[in-house]
Amino acid sequence: MSKVISHSLFTDFDIDLFKAGKHFRLYEKLGAHLVTVDNVEGVYFAVWAPTAHSVSVVGDFNFWTKGEHLLQVRWDSSGIWEGFIPTISKGTTYKYSIQSNNGGAITEKADPFAFYCEKPPHTASVVWDLEYQWKDTAWMETRQNHNGLDKPYSVYEVHLGSWKRHAEDNRFLTYLEFAEDLVNYIKETGFTHVEFMPIMEYPYDPSWGYQLVGYFAPTSRFGNPQEFMLLVDKLHEAGIGVILDWVPSHFPDDAHGLGFFDGSNLFEHPDRRKGYHPDWKSLVFNYGRNEVRSFLISNALFWLHHYHADGLRVDAVASMLYLDYSREEGEWEPNIYGGRENLDTISFLKEFNEAVYSNFEGVQTIAEESTSFPMVSRPTSVGGLGFGMKWMMGWMHDTLEYFQKDTVYRKYHQNDLTFSMTYTFSENFMLPLSHDEVVYGKKSIAGRMPGDEWQKFANLRLLYGYMFMHPGTKLLFMGCEFGQSSEWNFEGSLDWHLLQYPYHEGVKKLITDLNKLYKTQPALHEKQFSPEGFEWINYSDHQNAVMSFIRKGNEPKDAVIVVCNFTQVVRPNYRIGLPKKGKLIEIFNSDAENYGGSGVSNSKKIIIEAMPYDGRDYSAELLLPPLSVSVFKIS
Repeated sequence: MSKVISHSLFTDFDIDLFKAGKHFRLYEKLGAHLVTVDNVEGVYFAVWAPTAHSVSVVGDFNFWTKGEHLLQVRWDSSGIWEGFIPTISKGTTYKYSIQSNNGGAITEKADPFAFYCEKPPHTASVVWDLEYQWKDTAWMETRQNHNGLDKPYSVYEVHLGSWKRHAEDNRFLTYLEFAEDLVNYIKETGFTHVEFMPIMEYPYDPSWGYQLVGYFAPTSRFGNPQEFMLLVDKLHEAGIGVILDWVPSHFPDDAHGLGFFDGSNLFEHPDRRKGYHPDWKSLVFNYGRNEVRSFLISNALFWLHHYHADGLRVDAVASMLYLDYSREEGEWEPNIYGGRENLDTISFLKEFNEAVYSNFEGVQTIAEESTSFPMVSRPTSVGGLGFGMKWMMGWMHDTLEYFQKDTVYRKYHQNDLTFSMTYTFSENFMLPLSHDEVVYGKKSIAGRMPGDEWQKFANLRLLYGYMFMHPGTKLLFMGCEFGQSSEWNFEGSLDWHLLQYPYHEGVKKLITDLNKLYKTQPALHEKQFSPEGFEWINYSDHQNAVMSFIRKGNEPKDAVIVVCNFTQVVRPNYRIGLPKKGKLIEIFNSDAENYGGSGVSNSKKIIIEAMPYDGRDYSAELLLPPLSVSVFKIS
């Protein structure tokens, strides 16, 4: 019997779809698949390598001997090499030994479609299956009730390698341990979703996962694919949605990876002006190549289908959209219309979003896009890119810039805060305080706050209160929810010991209550992307550094009144205009003693008077706590 038996999982229709860039379940055909041929169990291998001279499978089953298990190239010019190797089984480690037509050089490449990889620093692929008995049917059938744009969407961003480690030896936790500790913690603090920084296999820890090699394999640092599925299952059981960071923007040039895969620029663009990223010293996908589009869109749908992900946050979209991104004059070439937009990328992103939303109900795609590129979160049918949401980087930058200022100067910079409301409804914005804001000398979020210790934490509580009251969905990086003092260190655990101190425990209680308020007050989520859901009361009281506004839901009775005092001066008898008669009841106060505040509050119901103010017929006098957000309802 031949060592490699002729066998194929491809139909002519599969090949046509692949060549056209329309095969979105390519992972069912390419890669290593456990199959039975003529009653013999083994593995079918298929790899795309159109310019290779020969391809053989090497691994522990043949002592890594090149040329012993040669695959056959298909006759249809697809560039796919395939074959069935009998008797090898799940757990076998392997690579493709590819001899190039370009000088005959031989390289060993990991399988681009491998479902599992060796634990880094080892680099081989592992034959595996995706068998798992899911228990999240109830979640999957109703998740549109959790993921809709009119639902509360509060995201806890997590880097699994550094959320928590074993104290005795700094070992990683496993997926199974996360399924207990992390799930319980997210449930306790009330976040609606978790976002995992990339969990696809990556070789280099300092990349934080943003330099991927195994696009179809959850990293083996924490366990095997089924154990990651269990983690997702447990999150769904707890009512928590799962968002995965996805990186279609670039990939590393590691010898075993996608770069120069078959001796040619197979996955990366052959023009270095488009195929190399100067910021990250990495390679950029060729979005105009149909087979590459099939690879990427198949990958996106793979995580939504086989791992029940509820959303994908797409990294570095701005770097994909512009031909001149991080490039000097002469280092880029304009598009056919003379512009700087990458037309292939725009087409790809639209097709990606259309494929996601047409194949899966109740999911969201979220763009990390930092420019003013129009209609990122608008449907492709009206000319948009088709994302569900977009990160509001302008809000993040302006807000942090404002909060770092000493309170005495804030009256001169109130426009830094109010400016966001001039464009906040131009996209479906998510407000992010992400990992990028707590590294590289920026300090932690808590570390940026001015003043003495009390003022720092009061400012931090004010920042979070303002964030949750501002229109849009929310994202907070791990550790921020308890006021981590130091910058994030990916090589160790978060500083959990800080929770023994009242100020840090108070911040955690505040975030927990803000999540509860966001979920239980319809006015804070039902119209979070609509101008109908927001109305200023007064944004021009620069002198006192106070601003007030109304958030609205579908029902008038659900409206909430928000008043922010951005200085440490207590302001008694502070009058604001209101829309109707009644009584004001304080439902949230970031200065509460429970959070570490001074306890200044409006403890009694406040009578709304028929006294014109702020251009309204009615008004009331409030007591504004120092450095605080106060939230009221009208009864």
